[in-house]
Amino acid sequence: MAKSTAKTLPEAAEEVPARRRILDAAFSAFMESGFAETSTLEIATRARVSKRELYALVGSKQEILVACIGERAKRLQVPADLPEARDRESLALALTAFGAQLLREVSDPTVIAVFRLAIAEAVRAPEVAGVLNTMGLETSRAALRAIITGAQSARLLGGDTTELVEQFFGLLWGNLMTKLLLRVAEAPGAREIAKRAHAAVVAFLQLHPQPD
Repeated sequence: MAKSTAKTLPEAAEEVPARRRILDAAFSAFMESGFAETSTLEIATRARVSKRELYALVGSKQEILVACIGERAKRLQVPADLPEARDRESLALALTAFGAQLLREVSDPTVIAVFRLAIAEAVRAPEVAGVLNTMGLETSRAALRAIITGAQSARLLGGDTTELVEQFFGLLWGNLMTKLLLRVAEAPGAREIAKRAHAAVVAFLQLHPQPD
């Protein structure tokens, strides 16, 4: 009888880098049990590593949380290929590309799950919301702020930078985030994302004509 070459699940799992297994296991445990109720022992057991290895590769539970959110926050940075805002048309293209990426990444079910975790743990583990705000929300705000300040330097936009950033986010999201958090809406598809980003940019630029 021929010997099977199929690998067992434990063998296949061992091929995934240990740090990756730790972060995946931690994220799953946080979603299921909450940050406060999840122990490093549970994470280590799920990841098939020792607690010593867990601490060596990632660190404490707080550091694991930061790593989990930080990896997702990387997706909220400004795309490297965004067109430089030289005129109002290129500004519109840059804002549309940024808005589409933000909608696509933040509305991903795993990212929405992090927001739900932060809300659920707001009393017992407020550090979850703190990390999410610093590494997630502030990352996207800084990215948009860079686009807007560049446009202001080129005299394509006027007004207060902070107000412009908040206004654009409001036009882009509307009540979509609330609906996603409440599970009364599905993550938008590519067509809806493109339509929403375009509409937000049109409205934003109409509200803020080029300074004289």
